[in-house]
Amino acid sequence: MTRFAFLLAGTYLLGTPAIAQTAPGAQPTLFRASEMAATATEATAYPLFAAELKRVRREVDKAIKAGMVVPVPKDPGGGYTHEQHKRNYTAIYGAGLLFRITGEQRYADFARAELLEYARLYPTLGNHPAASDQRPGRLFWQSLNDAVWAVYAVQGYDAIRDTLSAADRATIDDKLFRPMARFLSAGQAEEFDQIHNHATWACAAVGMIGYTLRDQDFVAVALKGLKRDGKFGFLAQIDQLFSPDGYYVEGPYYQRYAMLPFVLFARFIAANQPELKIFQHRDGVLLKAIRTSIQTTHGGYFFPFNDAMPDKSLKTDELYQSVAIGYEATRDPALLSIAKWQGRTVLTPDGLMVARDLAAGKAQPFPFASQFLSDGPGGDMGGLAIMRSGPADTDQVLVAKNAAMGMGHGHFDKLNWILYDNGHAIVTDYGAARFLNVESKDGGRYLKENESWAKQTVAHNTLVVNETSNFGGKWKLGDTLAPKQLFWASTPQATVSTAEMTGAYPGVRYRRTLVQLPVDGIESPMIVDLLDVTGDKPATYDLPLHYAGQITAIGFPLQSNAAERPVLGKANGYQHIWVDATGTPGADNGAITWINDNRFYTYRMLAPAGASVILGESGANDPRFNLRREPLLIERVTGAASAQFVNLLEPHGNYDAGEEKTTASNSRVKSFTHVRTGDADVITIRLADGRGITLAIAFSADAGAAHSATVDGRKLDWKGHFSRFDTGKGN
Repeated sequence: MTRFAFLLAGTYLLGTPAIAQTAPGAQPTLFRASEMAATATEATAYPLFAAELKRVRREVDKAIKAGMVVPVPKDPGGGYTHEQHKRNYTAIYGAGLLFRITGEQRYADFARAELLEYARLYPTLGNHPAASDQRPGRLFWQSLNDAVWAVYAVQGYDAIRDTLSAADRATIDDKLFRPMARFLSAGQAEEFDQIHNHATWACAAVGMIGYTLRDQDFVAVALKGLKRDGKFGFLAQIDQLFSPDGYYVEGPYYQRYAMLPFVLFARFIAANQPELKIFQHRDGVLLKAIRTSIQTTHGGYFFPFNDAMPDKSLKTDELYQSVAIGYEATRDPALLSIAKWQGRTVLTPDGLMVARDLAAGKAQPFPFASQFLSDGPGGDMGGLAIMRSGPADTDQVLVAKNAAMGMGHGHFDKLNWILYDNGHAIVTDYGAARFLNVESKDGGRYLKENESWAKQTVAHNTLVVNETSNFGGKWKLGDTLAPKQLFWASTPQATVSTAEMTGAYPGVRYRRTLVQLPVDGIESPMIVDLLDVTGDKPATYDLPLHYAGQITAIGFPLQSNAAERPVLGKANGYQHIWVDATGTPGADNGAITWINDNRFYTYRMLAPAGASVILGESGANDPRFNLRREPLLIERVTGAASAQFVNLLEPHGNYDAGEEKTTASNSRVKSFTHVRTGDADVITIRLADGRGITLAIAFSADAGAAHSATVDGRKLDWKGHFSRFDTGKGN
């Protein structure tokens, strides 16, 4: 490890310029010196930008005071050397921006000294000693992190490169950034020439290095792949990883992560090759992707589908940059309200524009709304159905994941769903089994339980056949088969999604309709869930529901496992489920109520005759305590070729701990029934006050098809896939 006090590193803190004049042909390529100079004149004029300037100055000054620390790489994620190299790229990046904004030479000199030390170290490195089965890096355990280092550090270098001597530039160019770009591209060809977020980061790093060093070979490889034929590279990443709606194939969590290299490299391209019109590419899909990233959040936190960490929000570097760059490109005032929520921006002319216009009162609320986001490059691989009862954080959000597999980070969860209500996750998705950058938990890598539990179908709220997972647990097969979105509509009467999956299990087709149903006089909508399964032979069908809360009432008898706690199964996630109790609900008592925060939730089940219910908890066979303990229930049907699961989730009531007062803790639903007519399913909800709501769901999704059904002596006529019929008290 190289460590020495910065005060001893020559005259860097004395304000001596590195050279007397800037070097022609080495000026910044992302933001011109004149742009940064203009930014400097307003740097303290607007609170958001001034606060970021203060924050970055504090962090970089701390790094300067600590002295230069560039250790020989040794540790995995979360370890000392890993975290120090992360701190260093942040400091180099920040120092470059501070130099351009403040004019203080000490920042340029600090960045110069750090980069020269890396130029000394980098040629001595081989593969990282803590590398796993993933692509090894040099500075970090995986090359992805090396690409991230380069993306940040080259921006700092770009900001100071014209202040350096020719000798220093040559050293940093030829001993650090050129070999790093070669390593990230030709040095790991299989990693670089693929369609994946790792390759996106690598393309961005190589391309940004190319622009900074004026090396068009690196730029060409970054844009079009190693063979420069366009099958891979940055443009192919844009074309193949996003749907026409800007939805990213790996899901919201990885969309967040991938946005930074996409928008930053695009910003470099726009600054250096405006003729490419990169932000207009594919009908402006990168700008759509910024808005879509924001739409796939609740309360600012990303929907935790696939390999996701539930604590990731819009308050991340990726989204600070995305919002600033997106605002510069569109002047969309709704992005200003997101910047206000984030409470941060970036130290660039784009960030200054955000801060200036936010201070001028130009922000408008972001239009969070119900919408269907298509998946796949052609928009024909299912998608994400987002149902919102309103734009506020406390309003209800139901998300139906009818999307494609999502490559290796995807989960086996076809036609899964989650629910937020009253500001909380109510029907949950586990996300990933990982402790990011926690060294004691396998160096912060994905844990083995990510494969044995988190990815398995039973860990999600969707159909499981014979205790196995979708596609036999083979994600590459899953990548070839996607759900089909049959119907989507959002009206004041209901928001409805119907999707169908074929091929997840041999010989089994299943269709799911989810309805967000507002009811007058009831604060939060009810959820109706109709899952229809058709198989070619008898099977065991399980429908899990992962919920958050404490059970307060159960409508049917249970056999509890009080003396010992058996495990539900042996594989495919079932080995991780403790069984607390089992029961067999009748036709009119299949209900469970739980409380979350101050609201009650009653889940009613109209499972087929003889179906059982299993109440359990995750965490079995987990000797290292890697899994969270979370409750679930499973509706189980055995020995049937086909089955229907019809369920109703009803939010109701209030518990006030301070006042020690409970209201409406009992369900408002008097009866819940389902009948299948000739060409439709008809579901009727009768409320305790006498009102009735009938939902008619046709087998056909044809909008023009006419349908008719008679239920309880009442004739129903409608057109299209879905209709709602309300009756008053006594009808």
